[in-house]
Amino acid sequence: MSATALREDQAVITGVGVIAPTGFGLGPHWEATLAGRSAIRRITRFDPSVYSCQLAGEAAGFSVEEHLPTRLVTQTDRMTHMALVAADLAIADAGIDLSGLDEFEAAVITANSSGGFEFGQDELQRLWTRGPRSVSAYLSIAWFYAASTGQLSIRHGLRGPCGVVATDQAGGLDAVAAAGRVLADGVRAVITGGTDASLCSWGFVTQIPGGRLSRVADPDRAYLPFDEQASGYVPGEGGAILIVERADHAADRQAAGYGVILGHAATFDPPPWSGHGPRLADAIRLALRDAGLEPGEVDAVFADAAGIPEADEIEAAALREVFGAGQVPVCAPKAMTGRLYAGAGALDIATALLAIANDTLPPTGAAIRPRADHQIDLVTGAPRRAPVGTVLVVARGHGGFNSALLLRGM
Repeated sequence: MSATALREDQAVITGVGVIAPTGFGLGPHWEATLAGRSAIRRITRFDPSVYSCQLAGEAAGFSVEEHLPTRLVTQTDRMTHMALVAADLAIADAGIDLSGLDEFEAAVITANSSGGFEFGQDELQRLWTRGPRSVSAYLSIAWFYAASTGQLSIRHGLRGPCGVVATDQAGGLDAVAAAGRVLADGVRAVITGGTDASLCSWGFVTQIPGGRLSRVADPDRAYLPFDEQASGYVPGEGGAILIVERADHAADRQAAGYGVILGHAATFDPPPWSGHGPRLADAIRLALRDAGLEPGEVDAVFADAAGIPEADEIEAAALREVFGAGQVPVCAPKAMTGRLYAGAGALDIATALLAIANDTLPPTGAAIRPRADHQIDLVTGAPRRAPVGTVLVVARGHGGFNSALLLRGM
């Protein structure tokens, strides 16, 4: 789609900031992803020896003290540290001066799933060991799902429509889609995306009982989406923050842009006892309708890739139903990062935009052996060179959330 074909209020992604287990910044993340370098290893942020799951995708190269003032670091959780620094990267990447906009013409919409677990854990430990007077007053805001949105709006002086989406793994896509929608209401630019950071002992206590985490000890075999030996997923931390602008605003300042948001849809699965099936395929079809596209116009799918056999079967069936068996290449680079919860969809968008820019599909992971009965064309082992113009990104959140978003290069 050429720039001349865009509507003035269409959503264009002009800046990307990445903080992920695979790298700090867009370049390192893309290099590691193409090389198939998994970032999943034994947890170092706390002693995991007493837990049944001991692996994660840690953002080991991220040192917040190098990027934010100490006062702000001590008032906020790690999830917000990541959002603030990733936003700085995205703003610089977009080359946008947000102070040049009216404060009501710029907005912040982020996604979060876990809240400020680590900050909350630290303050509870102070309460137990030193008493109530030692607990930080900032606990009241640092733990909250909307903390990153609030801190971003304050830091950059933005007073347009601000909000947070809490739909677990689907949240990153839902937040970016919501950012695109507010552009039609006169907003010119939005800071959006998602980050999560729940790799602390309290955070693990809340994740393990769900039974979805892999208990395999080998980092190369623990998270294997669509594989014959899939046994659950490995959690991770990080995500991506994006700058989304109205097409006319981006054109006025001659911003190159990465891609255009063509369409989006979200559905919700009915409860298992209802007698009705999952609605992921419906979300994909509705997103295609929203974009005005036919299935054959999609060049690749970035999958949700739960790594849970039953969930992988549902996703594979949805892709076959919409596109046909093996008719579209499928990527799941999160097999190298772990599932980043609300950060996952935003990171997949960032990676998909790089795939479009480089006409290269990243591998799912070197150790993946796809199940033949899934009948999907999973990209494994090495990158695949192919024309990539339009990409579908799919995400699902625990409890029934489905989200599908379509992107096209500039």
